[in-house]
Amino acid sequence: MNSIEHLPPWAAALTAFLLLVGAAATLVGSLGLLRFGTFYERVHAPTLGTTLGTVFIAAASIVCFSVLQSRPVLHEILIIGLGVVTTPIALTVLVGAARFRDTAERSAQVRGPEGN
Repeated sequence: MNSIEHLPPWAAALTAFLLLVGAAATLVGSLGLLRFGTFYERVHAPTLGTTLGTVFIAAASIVCFSVLQSRPVLHEILIIGLGVVTTPIALTVLVGAARFRDTAERSAQVRGPEGN
């Protein structure tokens, strides 16, 4: 396996930049999880942050290993594709389950304790 010392300065700078941007996007999404109040607000920020962070970090990996191995390394595109597809689906399922639970609790409160 090639060593990181063989990475050209331009590729090292680009890789570092992409990693920092990806880490910052993920951090902003995590801070949104802490800042927002309701579940519906809280689920939105980490979903966007982790998707964007994953794209940038995988792009950094593509740049680094493509330069080191002198050939295109595109395995990370599968990671990006799966993340971009599955994250919104997971968001939709979580919000749908929470909405179903909230609707069921609200209808139980309207009926009253005896169930009429």
